Formats: sequence, C-alpha cells, structure tokens
Amino acid sequence: MLSDFQDRIRDAAAHGQRLRIQGGNTKHFLGDTQAPAQVLDTRAWSGIVSYEPSELVVTVKAGTPLTELEALLSDQGQSLAYEPPHFGAAATVGGMVAAGLAGPSRASVGGVRDHVLGVQMFNGLGESLTFGGQVMKNVAGYDVSRAMAGSMGTLGLLTELSLKVLPVAPQEATLQCALSQHDALTLLHRWGGQALPLNASAWVHDHTAQPAQDLLFVRLRGAVAAVESACPRMIADVQAAGGSAHRMEPAQAARDWQASREHTLPFFQATAADLCLWRLSLPQTAPVLNLPYLPYIEWHGALRWLWAPEGAAAELRATAHAAGGHATLFRPAQAGVHPQVPVFQPLPPAQQRIQRALQQQFDPQGVFNTGRLGLS
Repeated sequence: MLSDFQDRIRDAAAHGQRLRIQGGNTKHFLGDTQAPAQVLDTRAWSGIVSYEPSELVVTVKAGTPLTELEALLSDQGQSLAYEPPHFGAAATVGGMVAAGLAGPSRASVGGVRDHVLGVQMFNGLGESLTFGGQVMKNVAGYDVSRAMAGSMGTLGLLTELSLKVLPVAPQEATLQCALSQHDALTLLHRWGGQALPLNASAWVHDHTAQPAQDLLFVRLRGAVAAVESACPRMIADVQAAGGSAHRMEPAQAARDWQASREHTLPFFQATAADLCLWRLSLPQTAPVLNLPYLPYIEWHGALRWLWAPEGAAAELRATAHAAGGHATLFRPAQAGVHPQVPVFQPLPPAQQRIQRALQQQFDPQGVFNTGRLGLS
C-alpha cells in the first residue's frame, strides 16, 4: 500500500498532476477547495501500530477511523484531550491532524499540534520522511511534525502518526449560568487568573428558549476535590455579577458539549441562505466585539463563531485584526459554491514568504492541494 502511494505521488510529480489527499472526506469544505485535483484516498491504510497506555502514547496509520482510535483509548480510561471534531462518522486520524481542529477544551489542554509527537509521510517527490518520535520529550532538531497539524494536506501525505494521549479526568461538572456576553467574558477573564480546574466554556444567545436568554456554560475537569470546591465559588461569583447559575445534569451536559464539538447545536444551523459561518480567532481577553452579529463564544473568549454574509468580510477582518486576531470563512453560504472573498485573512508579507518557502521545500512540484491554504 505504501509503495502504491509513493508511485502515485511520483507519477503526479512527473506529469504535472495535482492530488487531493482524502480520508473520510468529512472536512472537505475547509480552506480554498476550488482547484481541481485527483483524489488520493488514505482509508485503506488503517490500523493501530502500537499503543502503550502506561506511556500515554499511541501510534496509528493515517487512514484509521477516528472512532476506532477513541474507542481504544476509552477502554483504557484515556482520550484525545483536545476533543477533535469528526463532522461525520468516517473521519480519520490523518484528517484530524491535517485539519488541525480542536474542540471545546482547546484553550485549557492545547490543540492538535501540541499532542503530535511524530509523523511519517511522503513529500511531493514521493520521498519517505520521518519527524519526531514516540516519546514525550524529543528535542532533536526542529519540531517539524507539529507543522503538519493544520497543513490541510499541502505539505505531504501523512502515513503514520504518534500522538500523546491523556487520562480521563476523575471528576467533571458543568455550570449553566444566565449572564450577558459582557459579564460572561468578564468572569471568564477573572477565573482564568485563578487556580480553578477550567476545561471548557461556551456563551450563546439561546433563541430557542422562551423567552430567549443569554447563557454561559463552563465545564470543570480535574481532581474530585478541586472540582467540588470550585463549583460553589463560581456559582457565588455569577450571583454577585447579577446572574444565576446551577450545576447541570451530567448526561445532558455531555450531550451539549458533544453537539458543540460537532456543530449540531441550534446556533450552527444557518437562518438565511446567504449567510456564511465565520470563525474569529482572538486573544482570550478580547472584549465584546462591535459587530451586528450575535456570536457563539468558546475557548474562554478566544474563539468566536458567527453567521454573516460574504459581503461582511472586510468588516469582520478589520474588527478581528483590531482585537489582535483574524477571521476565517469556515463554511460558505452554499455547499459546493466557492465564495467570492478569500477564505483566509491574508497573511503579512513576511509570513507569506515563510509559508511559500515551506511548501516549496516539501512539495516543489506543487502536487498536493497547493492552493488550499490560500497561497498560489
């Protein structure tokens, strides 16, 4: 199978063809997807290579279903702590790393790249490369393996990945708080400077409730004593801010966080045909943004989703830039219709040069999804 991949890449390089690396195809909408390319399917290259629960390390083939890996870890009381979204039952481990997306706990535990220990891959010339290793501490040379997270298949074909895994926390609790966006962000910023077992947060204007209300959800994970002592303190903080709070029933909270991760909450259903889903990445301490669109806020304020038309791109990007972040068009208004504005906020010239140089080193012939990150 690996030799088949290698031959396919070499043939594409020799004949000026373009390849689009694809696993379960559940994140096909990400990035600039208009360039035509032949599909290079990884799903047949599947399986667990090695797993050492005591070492908190697992090595898998790139085409392995993400559900298979998560089930294996769950049996040992472990998990992928960053909660990668699947966006469909066919999601693969290689696609998880290539997309680089993390779920609700990202701000507290780190993202995908923080848990990649090593990779094996083919570059755009069909050469087999190995970076990193299978241990927590590996500092020999540049940490190139982490550059693969979020590269969207533009640097090479991932074939094998070694990942750090973590034990499931012994205790978990979710608080539901009735708070305005301003008060929620203020409390999150204050809690972030305290010794609290914060794991995830989400603020939303819940239009499905009668009447509609502003809600902040905060998930705590950690030692039993830490979680149990934090809950009453935080509820008291909410009440002092003029809001109300209670501890959610665990099963319902788990379903809600799962829906948040997979974008199946009511917020993620477009209310008009011309609206795109935008993803604003900001500093955690960014204030309420002066925008006419109600957001869904995650990562203690650092990630803000909102629905807005393509025509709002300049306003969104200027606002995000002023706050120290950037805005990405995450999902277009219509599936399969390429947007008329750039998907990504343009990089500064210096970063563009670095990105192009990196792509040139890994894929000099432009075989892999060259334009998917918005670079020609």
